[in-house]
Amino acid sequence: MIKVLEGVRVIEQGTFITGPNAGMLLADLGAEVIKVEKPGSGDPFRAFKGGLYSPHFQTYNRNKRSVTLNTKEPEDLALFDQLIADADVYIQNFRPGTAERLGAGEERLRALNPKLIYCSISGFGQDGPAAGRPAYDTVAQAASGFLSLLINPENPRVVGPAMADALTGFYAAYGILGALHERHRTGLGRAVDVSMLEAMCHFNLDAFTHYFAEGEVMTPYSRPSVSQSYVLECGDGKWIALHMSSPEKFWQGLANAIDQPDLLSDARFCSREKRIDHQEQLIDLLGERFKQRDRDAWCRRLEEEDVPHAPMYDSSEALRDAQARHLQLEINAPHPAGGEWRTVRSPVSFDHQPPLTVSAPPELGDYDEALRSAARARLVKEG
Repeated sequence: MIKVLEGVRVIEQGTFITGPNAGMLLADLGAEVIKVEKPGSGDPFRAFKGGLYSPHFQTYNRNKRSVTLNTKEPEDLALFDQLIADADVYIQNFRPGTAERLGAGEERLRALNPKLIYCSISGFGQDGPAAGRPAYDTVAQAASGFLSLLINPENPRVVGPAMADALTGFYAAYGILGALHERHRTGLGRAVDVSMLEAMCHFNLDAFTHYFAEGEVMTPYSRPSVSQSYVLECGDGKWIALHMSSPEKFWQGLANAIDQPDLLSDARFCSREKRIDHQEQLIDLLGERFKQRDRDAWCRRLEEEDVPHAPMYDSSEALRDAQARHLQLEINAPHPAGGEWRTVRSPVSFDHQPPLTVSAPPELGDYDEALRSAARARLVKEG
């Protein structure tokens, strides 16, 4: 693993997804990330069937160490302050005002360490009429207009993973990296603020741009229609995805694959604009055809014709694909409780070397003794 952030120390006091994901992204690049947790229970995402190592927690906390501190206690606050004094980055995703009550507010920590990059992640921002409201993934998706692009109006229900949580963590890491770069020039830290609302509005930029430019309010079917995207059930009950936006040769390849080479002579399908206008008829036509063969057969045919496609895998299938295996996407490490811990590696390679080494998420307080021993040694050295 090429550690491009080696030497950068991050103190992460995050819970659930946004803060922990920001910390993990930096850890994946080689930063030393120390996760500060509540004694006894830790990050609430740890809890699972009476245990403290849930799949949710594992997702966002690899390559870290855990220390348990109650900063309301003077001794623990002193240890926390020492961590901050030696740190490059601090990350928290509390509601506005909570960090101050825990002795971890921006003003106090940056006074301890003027070089500190202090990252605050919130739901709706640090101030304003909604700043104090609780915010979770679905709330942020809805407030940003993004959720309206996911909901099937015929069966309205929330679907998919926690995109707002995860993406906000990405934006936070992005801001931190910018501040770290600037610090090489100025020698000073920055306050980095990211809210879930701001992150998801930016991620939803395409919908806003269409509205600003054309007055068009996009719907769940707007982009799939324009991009000519399809999901089709095959004869074996498995599904396949097509993305047919351009160029024209892909459509001819599809026409050949379904044994209908004259498809584009049909007035309804003879141009991109016509195909967009008649997408429902195309869905019906392709739906009937694709039920005539199993998914593997269709994949072979589509590949022969160079048609953009992929099997619509679930999580038990995707990493078994030949390309995923070639890219070594699944990696493992020793599990803290014994055995093997498995994950998906970082997608970023440096100098053509994929990052194949990882450490499993920490058990609660795995760094406690080392931290306290270091603090005692420091006191002895200082006399």
